[in-house]
Amino acid sequence: MFKTVLFPIDRSRETQEAVGVVVEIVQKYGSRLILLSVVEGSEEADEGMESPDVVARLLEDAQSVFKQQGIQTEAFERQGKPAFVICDVADEVGANLIVMGCRGLGLTEEGVTESVTNRVINLSPCPVLVVP
Repeated sequence: MFKTVLFPIDRSRETQEAVGVVVEIVQKYGSRLILLSVVEGSEEADEGMESPDVVARLLEDAQSVFKQQGIQTEAFERQGKPAFVICDVADEVGANLIVMGCRGLGLTEEGVTESVTNRVINLSPCPVLVVP
């Protein structure tokens, strides 16, 4: 049913809470798991999700967590506006499901009322499971 699961990650508590759900789904369906983290700023930025180094470490740590559960992952690091990048990568890898925390670190330009998760729900080429 879910051959390919895309799990966009950031450093938020909501991402950490979604890990258990991702593990359950991937193990139950034998899914291919794609981890994605988006660098939001310029190459020169040095903190938060704007730093390529921070994002690379985040992906490495996430891969280790899933490896401990016996799950192989593929990791993608991209730059751009998170919601659009997530949907583009979902389309590119043929994702059957995107799993996200209910609210990550990013907000869209519309401000606090419009989170990245809300935008992904509206733009996604596949179902989106939002973990509260």
